[in-house]
Parts: sequence; C-alpha cells; structure tokens
Amino acid sequence: MSYRARIREGDAAAFAQLFDEYARAVYSYAYRVLGDWAAAEDALSLTFLEAWRLKWKIDPDGGSLRPWLLGIATNVVRNMRRAVRRHRDAMARMPRSETVADFADEVAGRIDDAERLAAVRQAYGRLRRHEQEVVALCVWSGLNYAEAAEALGVPVGTVKSRLARARKRLEPGSSPRQVKGDLSPMKEVR
Repeated sequence: MSYRARIREGDAAAFAQLFDEYARAVYSYAYRVLGDWAAAEDALSLTFLEAWRLKWKIDPDGGSLRPWLLGIATNVVRNMRRAVRRHRDAMARMPRSETVADFADEVAGRIDDAERLAAVRQAYGRLRRHEQEVVALCVWSGLNYAEAAEALGVPVGTVKSRLARARKRLEPGSSPRQVKGDLSPMKEVR
C-alpha cells in the first residue's frame, strides 16, 4: 500500500511521518503570514488536525503532499485572521469606560479576607472532630440544634455542649489543655 493510501486509510504511523516531513514548512508559512510565533503554532496544530479530518480526500496516486497541506494551512490562516478581525471589530463597538476603577482596595480586601480565612481554618483545625462537625453544621451551614442533632444522630443537648466547648476553644487567648492522662474532652483545665 502506498504512503498516500496509508494516510488516506488512517494509518497513524504514516500520518506521523507526514507531520515530521512537513511540519516545518507549514509552521514557516504560517509564521510568515501571521507574524506571530504563537499564532503560527496554533495554525500548525489546526492544519494537521484538519488534514487528519480530510485525509479521505487525498488522491492515492500523486507526488508531494506539501501543496495539499499548504492549501489547508491557507484556509486555517484565513479563518484565524478573520476571527481576529471580528474580535477586534466587536471590541471597537463596545462602549468605552471613561474612568478606570481603582482596584487597590479590592485587592487589599482580598488579602485581608485570605488572612482571616487562614486564621479561621487554623483555629478550626485545633477543634476536636465532633466540635468541628457541630461548628460546620450550626455556624457555617445554618442548621439549628435539632437539625444538627438529627444530622449527627446525637441528642440535642450533645450538640449544644459541643458547640459551647467549640466556642470557648475559639475565643481569642484561650488554649484549653487536657489533664495529663485523661482523654475525656469534658475535663479540660485552663
């Protein structure tokens, strides 16, 4: 089977050989027309993608496939230029903003928010798992005590006491410790 026929039939190795032989020529053509190396790389990719899609159009007999590929590249470049022109024209029709908003306050606010969130996450990480669950359900998700108790499968009083302990542990300056050797969360000493 001829090289062209193999490409036409979808032989990946033959198509890879086609790419190896003509990629530089297609890239050079696209770069010269577009004047931008990134756009030329896009054109190269699109050209070979389109060539794969149109491989059935290859005449099984013939010479070099360079003219066929450059014909595809011509259409790809034409479409790319048309898209750039349409985008530029659309942007030109957009209303112009008279003043540029100062975004420094917004950036500073985001930085402050990120710092606060990191502090909250750190404090949350110091809570026991049961306390974290209650804080997440009652404080962050807005469940009441009964709903949180139902979600966790515990009595309402347990939810209340866990939330009270979590709030104490989250107070600024608090560093509750357990009594040595006692693993019970109820016997905390300050």
